[in-house]
Amino acid sequence: MNERVRLTVWVRGRVQGVGFRWYTRANALRIGDLVGFASNLADGRVQVVAEGPRAECEQLLEWLRDGDTPGKVEGITEIWDTPRGGYDAFEIR
Repeated sequence: MNERVRLTVWVRGRVQGVGFRWYTRANALRIGDLVGFASNLADGRVQVVAEGPRAECEQLLEWLRDGDTPGKVEGITEIWDTPRGGYDAFEIR
């Protein structure tokens, strides 16, 4: 059984103004069964929150770490938690 989880990731690097949120959303939709958002933060990072099956969240995390992302990812911080709900889709904020 694939437990449902909440993954929160803060992505550092050159990740604003390069289409990073759009590509993150597109990849989450490609993976499927994920809801949440990607949002620019005032300090230059992008925050990604994804809820769904653990395997799909792990795929998104792997893409954020090592995938062909726009810009340049210099590092990420991740937190795993239980889902909180309240999302209908994967959005750009």
